[in-house]
Amino acid sequence: MNAALPFPAISPDIFSFTIAGFTIALKWYAMAYIVGIAIGWVVIKMALKRPALWRGDPPMAPSKLEDLLTYIVVGVIGGGRLGYVLLYKPADFLAAPLDIIKIWEGGLSFHGGFIGVVVAVYLFSRRHQVPLPDLADIIAVAATPAILLVRCANFINAELWGRPTDLPWGVIFPGADAQSCATATAPCVRHPSQLYEAGLEGLLLGTVLMLMAFRFGALRTPWLLTGTFFTGYGISRFLVEFVRQPDAHFQTANNPLGLRFHIDGIGLTMGQSLSLPMILVGITVILLARRRQ
Repeated sequence: MNAALPFPAISPDIFSFTIAGFTIALKWYAMAYIVGIAIGWVVIKMALKRPALWRGDPPMAPSKLEDLLTYIVVGVIGGGRLGYVLLYKPADFLAAPLDIIKIWEGGLSFHGGFIGVVVAVYLFSRRHQVPLPDLADIIAVAATPAILLVRCANFINAELWGRPTDLPWGVIFPGADAQSCATATAPCVRHPSQLYEAGLEGLLLGTVLMLMAFRFGALRTPWLLTGTFFTGYGISRFLVEFVRQPDAHFQTANNPLGLRFHIDGIGLTMGQSLSLPMILVGITVILLARRRQ
């Protein structure tokens, strides 16, 4: 057996206690969203307090950030849950509609949450008369810390793991599903695809966007940062999907990789199918932003 990393002994709960038969717990997954959104709030506030970063005055007063935060939280949770229901398990939720509201059991789609944020930002822009390009650009920069932390929380939860691998940094994830490829003599070793996504979608993309915004004046070119986020996230997710284990409900005996639109075993995963339009839109937005400049 090749070298492999054991799964760290980290509980999905930061703490938990029971009162009158009810268990109250704070999970790393929820904390990742809370801290990520808080960091994003700080990033936006920093940008709004530096007029030199913008092509004119900052697009809005810092006092409006609390309203913006409310819109974004509703967009992330509402869009993420609705996207998961419609894209990944529509039949299950049609059979038990009340399960849709059980977000504490997990099940949020990034692409659904992304669409939810787009709608929320548009509505906020219309209501508060904030220029949409400027708002979209700074939110693109501020979103990456939350992505980084949520992907790390996915790892702590031992979910969304990768396909089997013999690489030395492969991880032995717990649980019967993760060990479905184990043999009598060796456990199943898988790609830590959550950490790949954290590094690409969060750390690398976030660093690029922060440098563009705060060092190279990209906020003076409307839509440039938004297009870069679309493109960077889409490419990162598309690449990681090659080593990410597909959702079990997409797998069949004739399609073990859970591919969509496949012919003779060649096709796209659901994540790739959703990321490809992001890449195309992102490249188009970048080209149009540069052309207008």
